[in-house]
Amino acid sequence: MKKHNFSAGPCILPQEVLQQASQAVINFNNSNLSLIEISHRSKDFVAVMDKAIALVKELLNLPEGYSVLFLQGGASTQFLMTALNLLKTDGKAAYINTGAWSDKAIKEAKKLGDINVIASSDDKNFSYIPKGYTVPTDVDYLHFTSNNTIFGTQFQEFPEVHGDSLLVCDMSSDIFSRQFDASKFDLIYAGAQKNMGPAGATLVIVKDEILNKTGREIPTMLDYTTHIKKESMFNTPPVFPIYVSMLTLEWLKKNGGVEWIEKVNTAKAELLYNEIDRNPLFKGAAAVEDRSKMNVTFVLTDESKQEAFDKLWNDAGINGLKGHRSVGGYRASIYNALPLESVQVLVDAMQKLA
Repeated sequence: MKKHNFSAGPCILPQEVLQQASQAVINFNNSNLSLIEISHRSKDFVAVMDKAIALVKELLNLPEGYSVLFLQGGASTQFLMTALNLLKTDGKAAYINTGAWSDKAIKEAKKLGDINVIASSDDKNFSYIPKGYTVPTDVDYLHFTSNNTIFGTQFQEFPEVHGDSLLVCDMSSDIFSRQFDASKFDLIYAGAQKNMGPAGATLVIVKDEILNKTGREIPTMLDYTTHIKKESMFNTPPVFPIYVSMLTLEWLKKNGGVEWIEKVNTAKAELLYNEIDRNPLFKGAAAVEDRSKMNVTFVLTDESKQEAFDKLWNDAGINGLKGHRSVGGYRASIYNALPLESVQVLVDAMQKLA
């Protein structure tokens, strides 16, 4: 029996996607060849890439003037690529620090220029989203991380920029999970391994008109323009993660798109948070108003119950519930493909403990 997979990443994928992908590894499109041994320039794979890009544009209602890229190196490479492609040689950028990943992005950007951390929640171990900050009008761009996997916080409202400043977001752990106006953003990047596919592919959505304005010479592989011109085929792309991402986006579209999954995600989050708030043996680790619908962090109020609770959820077939060492306790990652039934199994274990 398949386990209830609450892993933070790589994450759960739809069962039908796994079945289709496993078949393609053996025999892709009835070609008697494996997906992972065909040319990335063959018509069969070019069709996969084209469809994956088209699905991203459709599901996010992307307006004209944006390029969609599937790159390698994860969000960690985007920490540097963002600054290389958008930070002017004599410019500066603003960052909001809400956890481990934004902190890493800040460190990479500081190697290139003047970086202003305009807000941070590290004073309370990143358990909340900063508010009441002012975004400078003279920065090249503002960067923030929409959802914080480790600490279980999520921006409920996105910051705004003014003048010529650009808005940049790392949406690795909540892209395709809720509706938003993509036209408000100039650059979005996301590792695939939360809501879209297996690790190995990174989605980048960039407004074409913002590029080639830094005044610096960018290394070829780190220049977004390189990959736009070659339609994500400058070098051999990660064919399997892109194919699985395409299948996952097809699954999302078939079931009703982002509007549908947002309702499902809200129901899952409400079910679990209601139990955390109701059950005296548990308490949430993140500020209530900033709670994530993707990563639910919580702790026991009585540590002596840990062994009993761990046995309960393990016996129930739950996987990946242990919290990150930075927070402790437990973390239930309830990404798009996790069914409501799995959340109910966890809630049942919490109630049994009580």
